[in-house]
Amino acid sequence: MGSLLREIQERRAKRALDTRKVPEDVVRRIMAAATWAPSCFNNQPWRFIVIESEKALDTVKGYLADGNYWAQKSPFIVLAVTENELDCRLSDTRNYALFDVGLAVESLVLQAVKEGLVAHPIAGFKPVPIKKVLGIPGKYTLITLVILGYPGDESHLNEKHLELEHSERDRKPMEEVVMFNSWTLERPDNQD
Repeated sequence: MGSLLREIQERRAKRALDTRKVPEDVVRRIMAAATWAPSCFNNQPWRFIVIESEKALDTVKGYLADGNYWAQKSPFIVLAVTENELDCRLSDTRNYALFDVGLAVESLVLQAVKEGLVAHPIAGFKPVPIKKVLGIPGKYTLITLVILGYPGDESHLNEKHLELEHSERDRKPMEEVVMFNSWTLERPDNQD
């Protein structure tokens, strides 16, 4: 098997961030990468809010879960938002918007890695008050916050996060998650 893209191999959910501001041209390249992601019928159902002013950052950081204390150092946070009507609704009732936004976030993450940044999507935040304070309409779903910044000092990390910062990457073996031509993994009894 050939080598993977350098950005895929280097991407880690790091938590040690520097507070140094990210230059505007770098921010714009990262956001451009997100907008170039593929989507169903090219609907581009993603909406991103770039949070970089001190006031907006303080507001959003006020709604982070306690376990995301490390994100307080981030100089740049991206909110990924969508609404089901913006994308394909398929005959079996699949709403494709979440998948397409995931593709866009991955493009954002890989470009950030290429730029020398940490890009760490998180689920630990309070979406309702963030949506309210930023004026995001109620029908929209705030899917994730991507915490961004240059790698920084680890001294503020708790013991658990410090260990994770240096641990080996832990991935399930391909045989456990990838199948060819049909379902070959064992299923629990009575599940179809």
